[in-house]
Amino acid sequence: MRHAVATLIAVFAASPAFAASGPFFSLSNTDFVVLVAFLIFVGVLLYFKVPSLLAGMLDKRSDDIRNELDEACAIREEAQSLLVDLERKLKEAHEQKDRIVAHAREEAAEAAEKAREDLKISVARRLKAAEEQIASAEANAIKEVRDSAISVAVEVAREIVADQMTGERSARLVEDAMSEVESKLH
Repeated sequence: MRHAVATLIAVFAASPAFAASGPFFSLSNTDFVVLVAFLIFVGVLLYFKVPSLLAGMLDKRSDDIRNELDEACAIREEAQSLLVDLERKLKEAHEQKDRIVAHAREEAAEAAEKAREDLKISVARRLKAAEEQIASAEANAIKEVRDSAISVAVEVAREIVADQMTGERSARLVEDAMSEVESKLH
């Protein structure tokens, strides 16, 4: 309503009708006709409450814009919250990746150390087995040489005894052996 009164005052104060000459209140005066038409127009606008409708529409538009701004601020805050959350999750993921890599390296180092220990044990076991095989082969070779030496010595001794043994001497050796056995048995 204030706008309508201010409009009417402005219309009368700046009206070119006051500057016209001659009878002002006549239908032949265009200024008067324009003034009357304008007043009727303003009256129709006031009758249909157009200024309050315009003010209401402007207020509604202002409220809509304010609501959109509030919603935009809320969305922006939510986006910032999501960004902070995602950055935190990314940092956690990087830390977890670093922990996994460190753990994998530790496991790899432990596995390598265990493999070295297993290899040392395997090599030691194989060396021991090889030494045992060598000792066994050496013992077998010594036994074979000893057996061969004994066989050769027995054969040589038999030949020597057979060559040097006479019937009389053989009888004396048998009697001495029997008396020795007899003395040992009693």
